[in-house]
Amino acid sequence: MARDVLVLGAGLAGLAAARDLATAGADVLAVEARARVGGRVEQVRLEDGRLVQLGGEVVGQAHTAYLGLAAELGLTLERSYVAEPGELTYGLLEGVFVGDTPAWLSAEDRACAERVTAELVALAGTVDPADPWGHPDAERLDRLSVAAWLHAAGASPGVVRLKEVGALALADGSIARTSLLSALRKIASAGGDGDYDYEEWEGLRVAEGSATVALRMADQLDGRVRLEAPVRAVSVAASGCAVTLHSGEALEAAAVASALPVGPLRDVAIEGVSPARLASLDRQRHALAAKVAVAYPAPFWRDRGQNGLSECEGILGSTWAQGEGVLSALIPPERVASYLATSPRRRIPEALAEIARLFGPDALGPVAAFERLWGVDPWTKGYVTQWHPGDVLAVGPLHGTHEPPFYVCGSDQWVAGYMEGAVRTGRAAAAAVLANG
Repeated sequence: MARDVLVLGAGLAGLAAARDLATAGADVLAVEARARVGGRVEQVRLEDGRLVQLGGEVVGQAHTAYLGLAAELGLTLERSYVAEPGELTYGLLEGVFVGDTPAWLSAEDRACAERVTAELVALAGTVDPADPWGHPDAERLDRLSVAAWLHAAGASPGVVRLKEVGALALADGSIARTSLLSALRKIASAGGDGDYDYEEWEGLRVAEGSATVALRMADQLDGRVRLEAPVRAVSVAASGCAVTLHSGEALEAAAVASALPVGPLRDVAIEGVSPARLASLDRQRHALAAKVAVAYPAPFWRDRGQNGLSECEGILGSTWAQGEGVLSALIPPERVASYLATSPRRRIPEALAEIARLFGPDALGPVAAFERLWGVDPWTKGYVTQWHPGDVLAVGPLHGTHEPPFYVCGSDQWVAGYMEGAVRTGRAAAAAVLANG
């Protein structure tokens, strides 16, 4: 029997779409390749009761769709690592520096950083995040990399290095390979007076654990999620859609909502969707990053006057405190190949050695350590959306839009990554399905 809607993927986007559709009375089924829901959001509970977040963790005040959903689900928001006492740490090639600004930045560098940041934010004010393609200078801004713009703006070598360290800390790629237009769009989407404000973008987290958002939505769907059901093919037509699973089973529905990241979506044979839309989806790319989460008996970094937050030039791009005695670390695209190239038995020890360089020898004695290799995981094939110079215009204004009865959602269909993008686009896709009957 044909359903109203088949949702592909049960991460935050797919679950948000399926939940809203089910609430509206639609006969919906979400199919998920993994044996669990949540996608890049998951958590484990240690023997001592602490939760460790293995995927997405934090949001900010600008992430209104996620905050609204958390409230609907009865979850509690609390301040994130931004409330951790102590100072930021820079793990640089020439040494470790503790302080909000690295010691190697001169007074002239600091003044230069303030100037170019103000210019960048002012330029972002000319970009409509919903329509960057409509900017009168869109082609030039997209063709420029952030690094090229900084050099043209007279940024000192120290400031360029500072911006590069900050970009890799977020694990979305080097400023030399980031479209200026995409960076401006990201800044414009959050507002504020900086190019990336930790408080604004990452100042909040769900006290019950971010993966609890997905788990509660799945509970509310009550049997409308099929696990271990990867999709092989999709056929779309106004008369009805068909989804074929890897098992060979065929499912039918009036509409299909794809919440698959664009990497795994490339492995799905799709018929009945316009070549222009498929080309737009195909041109999107994800940063091939990884994450390590490490639990310790206590937050020993506090005794050293450090808050667990770092920006680094080693294998790691950054660390931060995700909970009491628990550190997270990201491995950015430019370094993930080196991380993956070593023996699997050596990867976490290498990460621990870098953490020990930042925070002292206590880092070598965790009670638990986990890694998530998103870049090579077949069901993610990446982390946040990565926009190389030229990508914004190549993807084009079809980005994040729909072609009924084929709908798309997911964090990569929003302005930037993070859980907000998944929730925002998942709910928008459900609204579009319902509006089209």
